[in-house]
Amino acid sequence: MSRYIALTTLVVRDYDEAIAWYRGKLGFHLLEDTVLSAEKRWVVMAPDAGAPGALLLAQASGNGQSASIGNQAGGRVFLFLHTDDFWRDYHAMRQAGVTFREEPREEAYGTVAVFSDIYGNLWDLLQRNSQGT
Repeated sequence: MSRYIALTTLVVRDYDEAIAWYRGKLGFHLLEDTVLSAEKRWVVMAPDAGAPGALLLAQASGNGQSASIGNQAGGRVFLFLHTDDFWRDYHAMRQAGVTFREEPREEAYGTVAVFSDIYGNLWDLLQRNSQGT
């Protein structure tokens, strides 16, 4: 039996705004967009169509959920985007207008830089090295 985390819910302000940003700025693929009700959709996006793990975009409903937009991890890095070519993706993301919060750095586990998404959630762009765990 194999186990893995398939989806991570990301609370967003607007489905279409989020889809456009993740597709246009990060090059994510829209895997599913199913209308569930007048207010709710099942929207799944991933960096690569066949990659394990994806985001489930959830449009905020009510003040409590709206308050968490952009701060789902309390100001810590929330999501980790792994890559096989840090510099290719770093330059493409910067050219697309993604805001990096720091300069790239070399760590024991690999090359990394923190960026923020459309809502302010913090992400690591990370290329792991052979010693990284």
